[in-house]
Order: sequence, then C-alpha cells, then structure tokens
Amino acid sequence: MYKICLVEDEQNLNNLIKSYLERAGYEVTQYFSGQDALEHTKDKTDLWILDIMLGDNVSGYDIIKSIRENNNVPVIFTSARDQDLDKIIGLELGSDDYVTKPYSPKELVLRVNNLIKRTYAKETEKINYNDYEINIDKRVVKENNNEISLTTLEFDLLVMFIKNLNKSFSRNHILETIWGDDYFGNDRVVDDLVRRLRKKMPKLRIKTVYGFGYRLS
Repeated sequence: MYKICLVEDEQNLNNLIKSYLERAGYEVTQYFSGQDALEHTKDKTDLWILDIMLGDNVSGYDIIKSIRENNNVPVIFTSARDQDLDKIIGLELGSDDYVTKPYSPKELVLRVNNLIKRTYAKETEKINYNDYEINIDKRVVKENNNEISLTTLEFDLLVMFIKNLNKSFSRNHILETIWGDDYFGNDRVVDDLVRRLRKKMPKLRIKTVYGFGYRLS
C-alpha cells in the first residue's frame, strides 16, 4: 500500500481528501499545519500533497525544500492562488504537479494515481547515453557511479527522449505525455523542465526545434 502525506490546514477539506484517497487504496498521514509537516519530511512516504498557503509561518515552499534535501519523492502542490508565477516557483523547487483550488477530489485522486504509476511502475531496463547510466527500474541516473538527483517529471522527460533518439517532440506533445491529458496550464512549463534537465545533465544533446519543441540527438 502506498503512503501519502497530506498537508492541508482546512480541516474539512483535509478529512474529505483523506477519505477519497483511502477509498482509492492509499494510506494517508494528515498534517494540519506546516510546522507539523516540516518535522516529518524525512519520514518514509511515497508521495506528498502540499497546500502552498498554510495558516502558520511555514509554507508549502518551505516544506518541499526540506523534502528535496532528503529525497526525490513525488510532490503535488495545491493552492487557491492561480498565478503562473506560483506554478513556476513550485516547479523550480521540484514539484511534480500543481492543482488549483477549488478542485474535485476525484481529479486529485486521478493525478495521484497517474503520478504513483509513473514513479513506481516496474520495468527492467537500463539505458546508457554518453557517461550516463539510466536505470528505468530503479528510476536512478548515474554518471561515473555518481547519482544525479532528478525529480519525477525530469526523469520521465529523460526517458521519453532517451527512448526516442533524434525524434522531435512538440511542446504540446511533451505536455500531454509528461503531465497528462488532464493538465491545464501554460506550455512554458515544458521549457522550464527542459532547462532544468539540461542543467543537471549537460552531456545530453537536447536540441531546440525552434517554433516547435525539442529532440535528443
């Protein structure tokens, strides 16, 4: 059973989401304040759901920074604020998805299902590219035996490129493939994700296809 940590200071909403997630087969740990969640970011879990704006002095941004200091577990941000800047900041900090309030609990569960499936699906394949070794099964990337820390979306984009060398992908195709058909947002997040992957893995020959998208050669 996959374990989810849910951080939401609206108690009724927290309890409602918990009930939907449990009906979907997940084990849920609830946190009603940012400070409580911050004290458990090292705990073993499979996914975090973080509200950005919390009632105390600790925000979802603070929590994800602490999470990323310890591991690359998937993170979904939720927020009543619907600004592109909030989404970009969340992605910069390593979130894997962003849901704007008010949202349907069923929609959130669907996003959790998709993210869990993408992150923990079992494959038995290793791919080598230049000095990089990509272990699909363990979702681990190494360069000369040194592990490179990638978020879920960064790894998914890498696998899409590495399995389709020299194939050009449009921004819309990348958006639908990596974020899913149910994602509603600006395709600028694709450019940001590619930029982050290039920074972490500079030996990837990711080419920009101007006015269209990207390809790995």
